[in-house]
Amino acid sequence: MPVPKQTRRREPVALYRRPPPPLPPEGALDNGLAVTPVSTRPFVLREDGVVEADEETVPPVEAPTGAPPSPPVLVYRDDERGVWLYHGNCLELLDAIAAKYPEGRFDCIFADPPYFLSNGGVTCHAGRMVKVDKGAWDKSRGPELNHEFNLAWLSRCQRVLNPNGTIWVSGTHHAIFSIGYAMQQLGFKILNDIAWEKPNPPPNLSCRYFTHSTETILWAAKTEKSKHCFNYHEMRQVNGGKQMKTVWTIPPPGNGEKCLGKHPTQKPVALVERCLVASTSEGSFVLDPFLGSGTTAVAAVRSGRRCVGIEAEDQYVGLAVARIKTASCREADLFVRRPETALTSIGENQHGAR
Repeated sequence: MPVPKQTRRREPVALYRRPPPPLPPEGALDNGLAVTPVSTRPFVLREDGVVEADEETVPPVEAPTGAPPSPPVLVYRDDERGVWLYHGNCLELLDAIAAKYPEGRFDCIFADPPYFLSNGGVTCHAGRMVKVDKGAWDKSRGPELNHEFNLAWLSRCQRVLNPNGTIWVSGTHHAIFSIGYAMQQLGFKILNDIAWEKPNPPPNLSCRYFTHSTETILWAAKTEKSKHCFNYHEMRQVNGGKQMKTVWTIPPPGNGEKCLGKHPTQKPVALVERCLVASTSEGSFVLDPFLGSGTTAVAAVRSGRRCVGIEAEDQYVGLAVARIKTASCREADLFVRRPETALTSIGENQHGAR
């Protein structure tokens, strides 16, 4: 008689499934550049993504006013859609992920780091002259220290990328040249530099410069040997059957994207969603180390990707959670039968959120 096959019970997929290997020696990178050590409390990164502090070794200490919690805290999780949002220092958490996954964990990273432009300048907002003061996190500490910071977070992002993973980094001229140079130092392969054109930028009040109407987005692979993903045909289809160029004209976030609150450097969902769709497949794992208002997580949910987001500023963590909850509800509501009037209203809201 034939022997009946035994069925195996599949275990649920966890965010972190393996015990952490020993930490690499301090400053040990293949490219020889040192990684700046981060002051941190001992903690354990559990398989489900929860961070547990080692209070037996080091008793809990209250964080200084305005500083992110240490160790980072998992503030939101959605196992069904694969979303985990952390409040804390991204360098600290990235070190823990890299120790647990030395071969890499993420397929793609979208990063919108500090621009270092809040240094007493002025701009035009709603027809009025206002100071450029986005927060203490955006103040320049000088070109050397700014570049040291860019090297620190980029090196950690490189470590947690899968071998064929890619990273997108947005910025203005205040920071993007340092970021590009840091990428070259670390051995990334720069694939494209995208010019994001804003159709209706604020005027230049001094009348001594051209009106700033673009931001640069660098797209790079982990190494020169990486076989990166590029969904060429999908991008061509989006572009009306023509090859998509590196100048993207996309409006900044509208009222629909800021109805729950806003971030001073908030990116439009359509911009981030295009980056993710171009360079990943459905179900891919995305990281945003500077989550801000949660745009990357929203774009990931809309495009069927999974996402880990990290945000240091307390005032934006709640906004990111609220936005991702709203985006998740809208995705779940798409196929629920409703009266025509209600369906039309929901469709308008979704269009506005693009």
